[in-house]
Amino acid sequence: MAAIRASGLMGLLVPRAYGGMGLGLRELVDAAEILGGGCVSTAFMWAMHCQQVDAIARFGGAELRGDVLPAVARGEVYIASVTSQKGSGDLFSVAEAMVDLGDMVSFTRFAPVVTGGAYADGYLITLRRSESAPNGDVRLVYAHRRQVDFAVRGEWNALGMRGTRSAGAEIRGSVAHHQIIETAGGMRRVAMESLIPTSHLAWAACWLGTARTALAETTAKLRRQGAAATGQEATLLRIARARLTLELASSYVRTVCDYAADARSHGIPDGRLPDLQIHLNNVKVAAAEASYEVINQLIHAAGVATGYLQNSDIPLERHLRDLRAAGLNQPDDRLMSANGHLAFLDRRVLRPGMAG
Repeated sequence: MAAIRASGLMGLLVPRAYGGMGLGLRELVDAAEILGGGCVSTAFMWAMHCQQVDAIARFGGAELRGDVLPAVARGEVYIASVTSQKGSGDLFSVAEAMVDLGDMVSFTRFAPVVTGGAYADGYLITLRRSESAPNGDVRLVYAHRRQVDFAVRGEWNALGMRGTRSAGAEIRGSVAHHQIIETAGGMRRVAMESLIPTSHLAWAACWLGTARTALAETTAKLRRQGAAATGQEATLLRIARARLTLELASSYVRTVCDYAADARSHGIPDGRLPDLQIHLNNVKVAAAEASYEVINQLIHAAGVATGYLQNSDIPLERHLRDLRAAGLNQPDDRLMSANGHLAFLDRRVLRPGMAG
């Protein structure tokens, strides 16, 4: 993360007017895949940060953008997401509320999972609009580290993704009113135009980047061992199946990325919203399943010494543990259930980008 701060990549989605790179979803996916090929924990933390930055850049007020985005572009601010809730992954409902103090609002928020929270310089937090508001009246609130008391709750002793340090946290603080993100269409608009496209596409690229590098390293080692020359049928089939799975998922990610980028630039008719949401949810699920399956096939192809041991020169064992988390992060079952409902609203069943 220190190297990413120094590289300028923290500001990939920050507009050039604020000193950032001013790039978009396509470049986000490209960078996430490269980073995922090196370390999926690092890539995931960076992707989560970019998700928060995009929401501020697209929907934050002028004062908030001016306060935060130049510092992000300089690599000084890493933003963590505080949106998880105990027993629920619903982005559109939260129990904890802001308390209006006049010129400030205060809050106390507990989240069971905060990726990189102990190391963040700022936080984007979901909170109920007021103590009298219903749980579904949600706002995003930005808080700088100096404005809050941040306490880790529990430990991150995980099967994989250990580098993310995604322990629970309790965060208390007070912020100015301009740090509340208010926009027509509310939280659902922010989610559909920013949070969901950036997260699902970038996460998918992170996971598939890990799988692509693992496939390249495994085939290189098997080539050196003469596996291609000896033509071991089971090994050849495993490698071929891994490649097919990887390319199908990667192609779908790129297609949906283009579709979502166009929708963000030019808008999308209300009748196509279910279609877009289905594809964005499918991207996340497809990449989670495909990346894990690729590693599983590679472990079989490589055998015990290369594929299963923790001290192997190709860390397939670590990749398998890391990518097991992909289906649990925004659980696939929940996204598929949502898509089941959305399928009845999407009557034409168009492919991404097809003229409606």
